[in-house]
Amino acid sequence: MRNLLGLFLVLAILVVIPSVDHVFAQADEPAKYIDRRVLIWNLFFKLMTVAFTVGAVVSGTLIWIVWRFRETHPQAKPTEYEKSDTWGGPA
Repeated sequence: MRNLLGLFLVLAILVVIPSVDHVFAQADEPAKYIDRRVLIWNLFFKLMTVAFTVGAVVSGTLIWIVWRFRETHPQAKPTEYEKSDTWGGPA
């Protein structure tokens, strides 16, 4: 739970600091304005890059786990419950 809280704290900081930077980045000259469409697209692009990276890592991990621990794996050994055919449930 502590690690999860730390992760959310880091993610919140990564989102809040750039937002605060843009809020206080008001130009002194009236000719310079912040184009919100560009900022929104930039944030969307960054978050989608992170999302695809995380998705690829999670998908790769799941594929590796399924492949590694499949029943037809050459080094797979039955557990003691599978050997004795006693599963501990009602007969």
